[in-house]
Amino acid sequence: MIKPSNQTQVPHPIMKTPDPAFLPIIGVIIVSFNAADIIAECLESLFASRGVRLRVVVVDNASPDQSCSVVRDWASGAVPFAMSAASPVSPGPVPKPVRLEEREDPSDAPLTAPLTLLQTGLNGGYAYAINRAIALLQDDPEIELFWVLNPDCVVPPDTARAFADAGRDGQFALMGGRVRDYALPALLQSDNGRVERWSGRCQSINAGARADEVTPPDAATVDFISGANVVASRAFIDRVGLMPEHYFLYFEEVDWAFQRGDMPLRIAPGADVYHHGGTAIGSGTITRAASPFSTWFNFRGRTLFVDRHLPQAWAGVRALGAAKAAQLLLRGQPAAAWAAFSGTFKLGPPRIVRERITDPRARALAFGEKAR
Repeated sequence: MIKPSNQTQVPHPIMKTPDPAFLPIIGVIIVSFNAADIIAECLESLFASRGVRLRVVVVDNASPDQSCSVVRDWASGAVPFAMSAASPVSPGPVPKPVRLEEREDPSDAPLTAPLTLLQTGLNGGYAYAINRAIALLQDDPEIELFWVLNPDCVVPPDTARAFADAGRDGQFALMGGRVRDYALPALLQSDNGRVERWSGRCQSINAGARADEVTPPDAATVDFISGANVVASRAFIDRVGLMPEHYFLYFEEVDWAFQRGDMPLRIAPGADVYHHGGTAIGSGTITRAASPFSTWFNFRGRTLFVDRHLPQAWAGVRALGAAKAAQLLLRGQPAAAWAAFSGTFKLGPPRIVRERITDPRARALAFGEKAR
């Protein structure tokens, strides 16, 4: 549902309000896992977007918390909702109810509601969820842009339109904007990223810098788009396929970008989001160290990515992982040190990681084990 502008305008005697059916449409994918405390803010800000039509699919990866109930309550309007006072985005209240459709698996039936809750019944990882939502949205021929947005993001009202305008021609692979810090909105978490060719290490461009003091990079100098806020074109998905699922967490979007061939990356001016970062899995941010769970998947993902795309960095990625493990051990963080070492050398997950995933089917996807 599109929230009308708060600005008072005098209508031209000939001009008419644009028919919403002619507004550009974007398919939005939000992967939810233990997102009950954050996803309503994401939806509230997203559905306040101006100048676009959105078809939003929330994919829940078997959250043990109340994530699905929160989505239902938000859409119904039965539970009054207000953005947090700390939110850097403060849209007016979105009219409720927002029509919600629920599904338990992708089907051939076309989506008709502006919001769909897809329950996978399995924590199959980040790309697993994204791909099932894309499969649903691809059936709508009007949708040419597929926007993957983290549930711990809030969105200014003009971000969606900025993506629609910048991606109108569809002649690109992946497109991104600026990812700002939710708690420290003046600071950037990422202006997207580059990959060191000798080690596979990913560097978030302008991380920690003040957004008003640095400019976004030229897209030609960028290697990948931040997975928190990335738009894929239909042409790219048709050529390359869906996001690779074997990483479970981390490096999926980097691998995807490296498959693009001659299709360019693109930066959309004004397509900013504000991101908490690591709310479900403990990812490191500019203000917080990464958890052992996050560390294991991150270091394992880097090795998998290098072995696939940068074979010349075989020794570099392993040297980097061993050095980081030694550093963490010297800092008195033995669990994180072992997570970095075992992930780098693909030795299997430490117990502290394994204990977080108990479903045999999910373990088969996360750790490469056979379901029993």
